Amino acid sequence: MTNKVREEWKVYKDVFDEFTLRTLHKLSTQGHFDELESPIAVGKESNVYVALKGNKKIAVKIYLLQACNFKRMYDYIKQDVRYTKLRKARRQIIFSWVQREYRNIMVAREVNADVPKPIAVLNNVLVLEFLGNENPAPRVKDEWPKNKDKFFNSVIENMKKLHKAGIVHADLSEYNILNWNDRPYLIDFSQGTSTKSLNADELLDRDIRNISKFFNKIGVKTSEEELKKKVI
Repeated sequence: MTNKVREEWKVYKDVFDEFTLRTLHKLSTQGHFDELESPIAVGKESNVYVALKGNKKIAVKIYLLQACNFKRMYDYIKQDVRYTKLRKARRQIIFSWVQREYRNIMVAREVNADVPKPIAVLNNVLVLEFLGNENPAPRVKDEWPKNKDKFFNSVIENMKKLHKAGIVHADLSEYNILNWNDRPYLIDFSQGTSTKSLNADELLDRDIRNISKFFNKIGVKTSEEELKKKVI
């Protein structure tokens, strides 16, 4: 990296490795965002930041190369029929994991599912539409919808659209659904797999179990059997 690049990103020198800094700088010079502003969510394997492009907010999801459990990632992704030829190499697995998230969101957008707009992907960094106003839209676990039945039906409709498009979210729960203006937006698609994958039914059943359990908890009467019939 040049001294100029180092100066621009020095605030993150204790957070990201040199490779990630170069990736962020390249995405920035391509015009996707100007600077990172503040973290939205910090996890074991990835962090999500608010970035600015002029006065507009953008979401930047960064997978941490050293912290990612690439063996776990490989166990998941190798069962996806779209990635059966993937070699068991750390960076290739992580990059494929990030690309799969981008690819799944693209498919979801094509069928008009409620998901953030994908903007760009490069190596271990994913750039997405920011959902929210002044503050990021909350997860539904933190802010229950006012119209619970309508919200629940919208979640079902989104799951149905994904399934028809050949995708299972595979990590769907109240943690991965945002409540923005009482409308659900599905996020975190990195585990999303093809409905043709050997474990697709198992993962769909897990999604359905999670959604049924949460909405029963907040007062929407449903059952896993009823929900699955509606989705497929």
